[in-house]
Amino acid sequence: MSAFNPSEAGASWYEASARQRVAGLVDSGTFVEFVDPTEREVSPHLPLFDLPQQFDDGMIVGQATLNGRRVFVAAQEGRFMGGAFGEIHGAKLTGLLRAARDEGSVAVLILFDTGGVRLQEANAGELAIAEIMRALAEARSAGVPVIGLVGGRAGCYGGGGLLAACCSAIAVSEQGRIGVSGPEVIETNRGVDEFDSKDRALVWRTMGGKHRRLIGGADRFVEDTLSAFRHAVIALLAKRQAFDLAVLEAEQSRLAARIAAFGNCDDAYDVWRALGAANVEAIPAMPGDAFAALADQLQEAQDDAR
Repeated sequence: MSAFNPSEAGASWYEASARQRVAGLVDSGTFVEFVDPTEREVSPHLPLFDLPQQFDDGMIVGQATLNGRRVFVAAQEGRFMGGAFGEIHGAKLTGLLRAARDEGSVAVLILFDTGGVRLQEANAGELAIAEIMRALAEARSAGVPVIGLVGGRAGCYGGGGLLAACCSAIAVSEQGRIGVSGPEVIETNRGVDEFDSKDRALVWRTMGGKHRRLIGGADRFVEDTLSAFRHAVIALLAKRQAFDLAVLEAEQSRLAARIAAFGNCDDAYDVWRALGAANVEAIPAMPGDAFAALADQLQEAQDDAR
């Protein structure tokens, strides 16, 4: 089996580690890590539960260039505790966003891959989410674009889902899933009749990248490759990312319209029909380029209707 090569155009984002994603996203050789593993900033809580630590605590932060443009980058490692937020993990992202706020001109790219907050660090993790959210809003208020990328194994759940919704823009692959409560959480609290977490088709059409793009929860749908995410970020950074009262009011109006249009829908298929899609059963298997074109068309129709 050949070694992973981030320079391969078709290398899978889903299969890559956080460090491989960073290497394949930014300009080659330009990434400089802050608070790297040699500093051993590890969670003070995990040893209390006799759990292993990781020297970067599952969060990689640093700076690089992307297509010649300086950017800050944060990448979660979904293979370590499901990319869950803890005290150190969250503090590193908070610090990066505050640095971007102070600079005022350096975009932030957040590579989400998380199941939410660590149960072992519940209070510290919840506080970390609140601090990150405030730092993200402050950065955007200072004119900083914050682009979220979702396509990892753990998805983007819990506090991660809330943070993604606060970003200037989101790029998502079909493998990416975004939500506040994950499938198992919903099933545990509401029962399997409400939501069967083992029904992968149900999970993906409810929380997956295609559905999030169709309902306007993501700005760009991409194939599951490192190069596709790179090109998506370059395109999103080329657009003006405003953050003012008009933007917030427009977003609130969009959410209200979404509830009015889809509030009585029982399944994603019903939502897609309400959007005007034909042959909705074919959407889950639709090739990426064809789906992206369909999503753009349906979004334009929705925008015109509003």
